[in-house]
Amino acid sequence: MTGSAKKMTEREAILKSMKTPPPGGYFVWDGKDEDERPATAEEMQAGIEAASRGRGRPAGSGNKEQVAIRFDNDVLAAFRAAGPSWQTRMNAALRDWLKTHSPT
Repeated sequence: MTGSAKKMTEREAILKSMKTPPPGGYFVWDGKDEDERPATAEEMQAGIEAASRGRGRPAGSGNKEQVAIRFDNDVLAAFRAAGPSWQTRMNAALRDWLKTHSPT
């Protein structure tokens, strides 16, 4: 158990050194350089929340379901030719069609 006793001593030394001010005193922002301004509590909390979020794709809305479906080439070409967001436009077209047709 000598390792844990040593680590506790190091921890206590760190805590003790944090209680005493640094030799030059604590940092005081002079208000001139915005890059040197200390973060506010709100900015610090926002940074902590941003760092705690995982990397990768954003979470979906939960309103959509991924399916495998086959469309004719000319239908896909027509939607893709209009540029980005063609899948969203295709979804809107199908939704509009459902307004005038029975789903069964």
